[in-house]
Amino acid sequence: MLTAKYFNAAGEPGEAFQLPEELFDGVVNDAVLHQVIKAILANRRQGNASTKTRANVSGGARKPWRQKGTGRARQGTIRAPHWRGGGIVFGPHPRSYHQDVPRKVKALARRSAFNNKAQDEQVTVIERLAFDAPKTSQAVSLLGKMGVADAKRVLVLTDGNNETVFRSFRNLPNVEVLPFTQASAYDVMKARQLVIEASALQSAAPAEEVVNA
Repeated sequence: MLTAKYFNAAGEPGEAFQLPEELFDGVVNDAVLHQVIKAILANRRQGNASTKTRANVSGGARKPWRQKGTGRARQGTIRAPHWRGGGIVFGPHPRSYHQDVPRKVKALARRSAFNNKAQDEQVTVIERLAFDAPKTSQAVSLLGKMGVADAKRVLVLTDGNNETVFRSFRNLPNVEVLPFTQASAYDVMKARQLVIEASALQSAAPAEEVVNA
């Protein structure tokens, strides 16, 4: 069974926390993880790049010079692709990059991402994130006590939406806060350290059905 470092609400260390087997089963499926992350990034692409073909650019209706007798190569329009300001050949046009991924494949990728982080000892469990009011200094102090303040990217996973926690961490450029059920495989993998509320792990199995990639 995989374990993680455990801290109470005040940031004081405790005994190792046993991670639930429903989510941390020790299996990392690299192929599925790659497929789902690639789909997530593809689905974020806007696909609105657009170029004009020779039919769309303005001008060029008149033949630039007569066909014969000038000593120059024959030309039909100054808007041909080989002319400066001419149309683009095989340029990008608006399109959708969307990739459909089965729900169970997303869940498998998500479990693989969590297992990868747990095996690399990049998971920290905290009893609860208790902030009386939004306070960035308190958030920084808590991360320092847990030893993750220097991580390049920290993902804090809360038990549901917590506006106070979000506002406490939002000024920190290397910290992202998400509800546990909304964290995708990509969100987990791009983080260097995970900080998870213990109560969020209690509903680990149902959470897999909720996540959208």
